[in-house]
Amino acid sequence: MPLPKIEEVRDLSDQELNEQIIATKRDLFQLRFQKATRQLEKPHQFKHLRHRLAQLMTVERERQLTAVKATPSAESNQPEESAAEE
Repeated sequence: MPLPKIEEVRDLSDQELNEQIIATKRDLFQLRFQKATRQLEKPHQFKHLRHRLAQLMTVERERQLTAVKATPSAESNQPEESAAEE
């Protein structure tokens, strides 16, 4: 099974993205639990799930940054306020 492609993740909505992050974290937990109880049959799934989680969180962060850039920056207002206070 090849590693998942990030283009598949970029096509998800924000709600689906959050659901996928939660599901992937849950799956990783279950794999760790199986490993601890020596029931793990497919250790390569760790790599696939960690890769998938990294993709999901990267896309989530990209969307957060684009949302911040789209709104007026609060940082540009702060120096004006501090200058007015002096």
